[in-house]
Amino acid sequence: MAGTILITAANSSLAIPAIKYLLTKYPDYTALLTVRNASDSDSNTKRLRSTIAKHPRPKKSIHELDLADLSAVHKFADDVIDKIRRGSLPPLVGIACNAFYWNLCRETELTRDGYERSLQVIHIAHAALVLRLLGYFHSDGGRVLLFSSDAHWQGKNGLEKYPPTIPDDLDLLGKPGPDPTPDNLGRGFQRYARAKLAIVAWMYALNRYLNEEPRLRNITVVAINPGTLSDSRALRTNCPPMLVFMSRFVFQPLRPLLRFMDPTMRTSAEAGVDVVDLAVRAVHPQDRGYFTMLKHDNSAPESMDLRTQQMLWKKTLEWARITQENTALPKAFS
Repeated sequence: MAGTILITAANSSLAIPAIKYLLTKYPDYTALLTVRNASDSDSNTKRLRSTIAKHPRPKKSIHELDLADLSAVHKFADDVIDKIRRGSLPPLVGIACNAFYWNLCRETELTRDGYERSLQVIHIAHAALVLRLLGYFHSDGGRVLLFSSDAHWQGKNGLEKYPPTIPDDLDLLGKPGPDPTPDNLGRGFQRYARAKLAIVAWMYALNRYLNEEPRLRNITVVAINPGTLSDSRALRTNCPPMLVFMSRFVFQPLRPLLRFMDPTMRTSAEAGVDVVDLAVRAVHPQDRGYFTMLKHDNSAPESMDLRTQQMLWKKTLEWARITQENTALPKAFS
């Protein structure tokens, strides 16, 4: 079942080898790729463009999309919907919500929409994109692939200093005040981990609503922890010098040894294969839920709490500007 695969942050460390694998292994699919800066002034976008140029036959296109701007997200969704309606773009069969943001060097950052930046890029914007586009999947369904991390589970990541809990007052999650203590690394990682926890909890609610809609129940939603990616640029972006040093001189050269302590440690290219196979439903085609790499797994207990899931579901509709008129999930508002 060929169709369109949408991948956000398509110029990331994981996405570029994943797209190379997609275009090689599954050339009948159309790759709809988004990046924050589509010009060649961005060296990572230039590398992405060079990668896809080596595959002339498959259909692929690069589009600029800033997930820190919800107006841009909705406009992009409108454009995709229009192309699918006109037949210039095949129906969707997969959305890989790969983009992320963290900042471990500065205090809380807000987007132009007024939301905490990690939460908007990781969760709110992807939720908006998915909910806008659900009605434009192939009639046989497809897959939504969300990205998580062991960071969403309290106590599982060595960078954690403050637990990534979801507050009862979700306004404190979306629009937090100043950090209570001047600790950019600790608080920045907490914001990132909370966003990963939010999107996992939201995933369970989305699967329930999809299952209640006969027309959409063949769309399966999976959240994946792709592993500890030793060569990820994330470890060298918006990070303190200590983490940059560890990335270059410990994680990458000692990866074979470190795998004995962390079996999930691997390269971005290795993770990219799993991501694509999940996105096109070549593996676990009917499964939903949380995965560590390609293994069905448990997610953090807080993400499994029905009350938390439903609170996040309702608040996310508000944050993401989703209404009964712009999504194919009318029961989402009941």
